[in-house]
Amino acid sequence: MMDLSAYQEPLAIQRVLHNAKSIAIVGLSNNELRASHFVGYYLKRHGYRILPVNPRESEILGELCYPSLLDVPVAVDVVNVFRAPDALPAIATDAVAIKAATLWCQFVVINDEGTRIAVDAGMTAVIDRCLKVEHARYVGRMHWLGFNTQRITAVRGGLQ
Repeated sequence: MMDLSAYQEPLAIQRVLHNAKSIAIVGLSNNELRASHFVGYYLKRHGYRILPVNPRESEILGELCYPSLLDVPVAVDVVNVFRAPDALPAIATDAVAIKAATLWCQFVVINDEGTRIAVDAGMTAVIDRCLKVEHARYVGRMHWLGFNTQRITAVRGGLQ
């Protein structure tokens, strides 16, 4: 089992959340009950440009859907992965090919080889974390649910 702490650094996560504009969501589902759909909806609602990647769909959340990362015609800041861990090496290879800045793997999407491909190419890797949960934590929108946001002040604000 790999040590994930290096890929869950709070400052690195905040930097990604603050700087990203476009997020390709690999494995985004059109099914409203799936976590990927809810995360995509949330990210779009919070101002990110979402780029659905799913070969079985033509449109998700009102956005044109692409069969693979290599088909996305615009710059991608973050590749957010909702796929089985064994799919990660191929996805990471494509993420490197399109020059994405960050490979973000959702909960339990853990694969040593895929992580190594991204990191060796100079990408930031965030592993075993939910993009929506981390956004809510650091932008301060989670406190009313009773979660520990690790913030000392009650004053809401942007990322520090």
